[in-house]
Amino acid sequence: MATLPQLTLDFNHKVKLSNDGGSLSSDTGEFIFREFDEKIGFSETLAKHLNLKDDRLYYFHSNENLLRQKIYQIIAGYSEDDAADQLTKDPVFTQIIGTDALASQPSLSRFFKRFDSQSIAELNLANQDLIDKAHQIRESKALIFDLDSTHSDTYGNQESAAYNAHYGTVGFHPLVAFDGVTGDFIKAKLRPGNVYTSNGVVDFIQPLIEHYNEKFPETTPLVRGDSGFAIPALYDLCEKESVYYVIRLKANANLQRIADELHPSSMTSEVTNTECYYEETIYQAKSWSKPRKVIIKSIRPADELFFTHSFFVTNLIDAFSPKDIVLSYQKRGTMENYIKEAKNGFYLDKMNSHSFQVNEVKMMLSLLAYNLTNWLRTLCFPEEQKTMQIETIRTRIIKVASKLVKSGRSLYFKLSSSFVYQEFFWKVLRRIQNLKLE
Repeated sequence: MATLPQLTLDFNHKVKLSNDGGSLSSDTGEFIFREFDEKIGFSETLAKHLNLKDDRLYYFHSNENLLRQKIYQIIAGYSEDDAADQLTKDPVFTQIIGTDALASQPSLSRFFKRFDSQSIAELNLANQDLIDKAHQIRESKALIFDLDSTHSDTYGNQESAAYNAHYGTVGFHPLVAFDGVTGDFIKAKLRPGNVYTSNGVVDFIQPLIEHYNEKFPETTPLVRGDSGFAIPALYDLCEKESVYYVIRLKANANLQRIADELHPSSMTSEVTNTECYYEETIYQAKSWSKPRKVIIKSIRPADELFFTHSFFVTNLIDAFSPKDIVLSYQKRGTMENYIKEAKNGFYLDKMNSHSFQVNEVKMMLSLLAYNLTNWLRTLCFPEEQKTMQIETIRTRIIKVASKLVKSGRSLYFKLSSSFVYQEFFWKVLRRIQNLKLE
């Protein structure tokens, strides 16, 4: 640990800086996350599902503690494993993890390598258990599976990295699913960079659909996806499992002809006004086993001569108008914000290991860190702050200075008296402790 004995500032020679203050921390707000963690059984649930091939005879850091340490480092904004070397004696982190010192970067690296495909699947099951608990606490009446894929850049000779023509660069092509209602990160799967968007999507989502149909039979899920997921096998699965879907279609000559017949482009007297129409028709592509309802949105912008058409295949019943169905699909745009936060705030796309499997483990830990944060803000933040992003959360409640004072058996963390957001800090903590789980 590098230590400057003292540095005098040029603008005022009376001001001296040093980093030998002792038992201080700049991450006191991590205690709020740990309190919420205990309340919902987050770490306890992960521990039940954490089964690694660990041949260590003697060790200081358990796998459960290593998992918790990495998740809490992500939440605090420390993306690099070697941040642990500087945080090793941090009084807040050591209390959160329950050890005298944090594990080092090499210990974390060895921890990731103890995972295999089965233990990664177990993490997904743990995540599902926790999502189910949040679903019950919220008494959710709706569930939307928003499907998408994203890109993760890679560097050097990384296993399964490949060129993706859509993104125009080399990397991985993860498949992700969020709940469009709550923002929960339901599932993620790391894939090689050169696979198509819909590759493996049926195997990816089928266990989710079956799980929710069994666990929450009173809820009828809705599946939303862009044209990359417009495959008959996904429609067939949804129809078989009595799940609604709205999926955008790529335009083709037949669809374009139908749309042009409904709204031919012609000169109008009101060319300065925008025209927009929503229609429905029955259509069957050659690859489909049967005809299906297709919604057509036709729009002619002001001062334009021609209509542009968008197409959506759906099994939503007649109670939903064509316009309602299109507007429901358009709300899928919020998913882009979920993905952006997961990548920029929780480092979902930080793939810096040569091993493909290790990279998938890191992706799963980012997912879990994202979800713990999302459950905290949606269940315990005041209504006006429930959409707060992680960067703001770090500023408002995590990055809080405190000093540790020991007195008998008690540990007093003295927060800065000039802490600007202290009212919000204490309000969230009280709401956690008053949260009713039954």
